[in-house]
Amino acid sequence: MDRAVKRDRRQALTPVNTTPFWSDATEPRRFSRLDRDLRVEIVIIGAGITGLTAAYLLALGGHSVAVFERGRVAERDSSHTSAHLTMVSDRRLSSLVRSWGRDRARSVWDAGLTAIERIESIVRAEQIDCDFQYVPGYLHAVDGDAERDGGPKTFEQEASLAIDLGLDASFVDDMPFIGGPAAVFERQGRFHAGRYLAGLARAVAERGGQIFEHSEVEHAESASLHVNGNTVRFDRIVLATHVPIAGLSSSSDAAKLQSKLARYTSYVVAGRIAKGEVPDALLWDTANPYHYCRIQPATSHDVMIFGGEDHKTGQASQTAACLKRLEDTALGLVPGIQITHRWSGQVIETLDGLPYIGEIAPAQFRATGFAGNGLTFGTLSGMMASDWIENKANEWGSLFDPGRRVTPAAAWIYLKENADYPLYRVRNWLQDGGQSVDAVPPGGGLIVDYRGAKTAASRDERGELTLVSAACTHMGCVVAWNDTERTWDCPCHGSRFDTDGRVLAGPATEPLSPVDQTAE
Repeated sequence: MDRAVKRDRRQALTPVNTTPFWSDATEPRRFSRLDRDLRVEIVIIGAGITGLTAAYLLALGGHSVAVFERGRVAERDSSHTSAHLTMVSDRRLSSLVRSWGRDRARSVWDAGLTAIERIESIVRAEQIDCDFQYVPGYLHAVDGDAERDGGPKTFEQEASLAIDLGLDASFVDDMPFIGGPAAVFERQGRFHAGRYLAGLARAVAERGGQIFEHSEVEHAESASLHVNGNTVRFDRIVLATHVPIAGLSSSSDAAKLQSKLARYTSYVVAGRIAKGEVPDALLWDTANPYHYCRIQPATSHDVMIFGGEDHKTGQASQTAACLKRLEDTALGLVPGIQITHRWSGQVIETLDGLPYIGEIAPAQFRATGFAGNGLTFGTLSGMMASDWIENKANEWGSLFDPGRRVTPAAAWIYLKENADYPLYRVRNWLQDGGQSVDAVPPGGGLIVDYRGAKTAASRDERGELTLVSAACTHMGCVVAWNDTERTWDCPCHGSRFDTDGRVLAGPATEPLSPVDQTAE
């Protein structure tokens, strides 16, 4: 494969659909807004893959359950994915063995395999038309050039370790499409994420589970929630939001958990390619940040889903440039790809590379920190939440315990990741906004000085101006404009807001304050 020739044929970033491929191709059932008081056994906050999986399993078990979503079902993080179903963790298997030992490292990957198998069983039981298929996964060198990674032995050793731990793996010295050596892991999966989540939500409703959209939790007490001015009483609560909210925890406990999480923005492009041009497999390279690729079959063509270019949320001044680099890389691989979609999502890393899943306080269960395994760990979290409700022992409970001990290596990562907060808090408040609202272009946003205060100013395509406070309502950092998603993102802890200040992703729970423009 002549990479140089292919890269000469790159095209400029062109206007395409900025909604995720999965959302654009799916019209899920709409659910009502909560408009009454309610009494249920279990409350679930968040209608993504974690919340819907938990609700489905609990409804099957005869429990009364209600799911609350601030927007639409599966509208945010669970749809802003490349939809890899994999046991292969962001942290290499050899690294997991060094940190946790052989048995626990194997258990981490077993958890992913079990989640994939549960997805398959739900697809079959509910007859969800989502193109689920088992496929192999390839860990390979960038451009097939293994020398930068220490040679082919790097991949051979990863495959050998997996085989030694009893996993279905192999080594190849010349993988398809990319070329070069790779470690191959069997029985990974792919599906159409939008169709699966829509089918899962339908199954929850058909089994008596209640789902409420546009129903943000306003306040939580020991055994009740306030939603849309109504009171919801419950026995136990599952916090299934991608970015954790406080729930019933104290503010200090919530802040402590937030400090153990690092939020990264990852970018994805999708485009039409010829049938069979890219193998039906999951692909990850060894770049830092790494690229990931898979296909979604269609009738007359395939859709290539390609992602990467990760960075700390709110800390890239030109997010469109990240997408441009990603699109150029995709075009280098498949020059004929016709880009149709581009989007970004948020990846949450933990200090030690393992998610936090389990009880965090009496009657309260939380799941977060899934890194690049959102759909598998999200499914696993729903399974573990169901076991928790039913007082069943779970083999991964201690491994993913949110209260587990911080290792020395994790303590160093803790210090490094949390250096962002004082840095960005002080620096961005001291920086001069430097521009007036007149400098804000249509479709753009800027931090400006408005009446002596830092203000987040944006314009829609018609030129209409919107002004909101630039201070994130979580811990006061100055937000930054995301020119890809047209959102205000916090560089300290990753909260995201739309242009009118509405919360799109926590840990913030309050919107950015509107700024009065009447004097203008």
